[in-house]
Amino acid sequence: MRSPAFLAGTLAVLVAAACGDDGSAPQRVTGTPTTTASPGETPAPAPAEPPRRPPVRLTIAVSGDLLPHLPVVARARALAGGSGYDFAPLLRELRPLVRRADLALCHVETPLVPGAPAGYPSFRTPPALARAIRVTGWNVCSTASNHTVDAGQAGVDSTVRALDRVRVRHTGSYRSPRARRRPVILRARGVRVAFLSYTTSTNGIRRPHPWSVNLADPRRILRDARRARRAGARVVVVNMHWGTEYSHALDGQQRRLAARLMRSRAITALVGQHAHVVQPIRRVRGRWVVFGAGNLLSNQSSACCPAATQDGMVALLGIRVRGNRARVERIRYAPTWVRHPDFTVVRAPRDSWRRTVRTVGRGRGLRPLPRRASR
Repeated sequence: MRSPAFLAGTLAVLVAAACGDDGSAPQRVTGTPTTTASPGETPAPAPAEPPRRPPVRLTIAVSGDLLPHLPVVARARALAGGSGYDFAPLLRELRPLVRRADLALCHVETPLVPGAPAGYPSFRTPPALARAIRVTGWNVCSTASNHTVDAGQAGVDSTVRALDRVRVRHTGSYRSPRARRRPVILRARGVRVAFLSYTTSTNGIRRPHPWSVNLADPRRILRDARRARRAGARVVVVNMHWGTEYSHALDGQQRRLAARLMRSRAITALVGQHAHVVQPIRRVRGRWVVFGAGNLLSNQSSACCPAATQDGMVALLGIRVRGNRARVERIRYAPTWVRHPDFTVVRAPRDSWRRTVRTVGRGRGLRPLPRRASR
């Protein structure tokens, strides 16, 4: 057993060890210890913050409806020498414009189906159109339209196969629910860009499956846009098949949908087709919307419809990306025109150019390309 004197001595040692020279308790050291330079030494400077990366600027090209009526299909067959179909010469003049863009989006309105072609009201377009799309320079196509399910699920499947064969990405109609859930994301200048596609109508034809073609439900669109963001997209482009046919004026549904969607920062750009004539490019909630790019390729003209059905445009969206923020800063557009009777798409002649510019508009951040300019 320890004696009381021994215990008292031990206690005194412990108390002395717990106190500083001035009798106060030692202070707890927190954070990162600092190093004091010895006399004659210069402290090393703190590391400089990395410089902020400059923004990335992208150009995305968007064009109007590819709508091959039977006379257009007959012309493509003649260009192929009567064996098969060659649509590429009809689009040749657009190649420099489309290929200069970092990414280019086309709109396939009709199903691409092998066998005998068919026109309005239930289209079946030769799958050879897909090769012309690739040759012209489009990277991705939207396939949700009022004619998507004209040939049922078989037509949806054959459209997907035709675009897959030529290595053109696509969105809007699907072969499976799994494909529907997977966002289409491409990369340009190091930036991941997602494309989404929807239609407001299927002409009263019931969809074979809920996932066969995207309908324009704003809640669904916003969920898809957020999913694309989670998958790494820094830019999200939404394509809408909407509006009133043959009307330059925007209808109520377009206005409501645009106002709802442009509230969300998950969506970078909103573009559209369907009216068969060009529609305005306008700011909605401070952000640009391309409401209608008109017809790119069709048989429509003043013989059946308004003369403006021969008009279209390729809109060039100038997008600024910094971090996860992206914004359409400016839009340039090239008015186009379908020349009859050979159905070649050309840069718009004077009357067509003026008609398109009068409708689409011009101003700060928005301008048409000159009629004879190459870009």
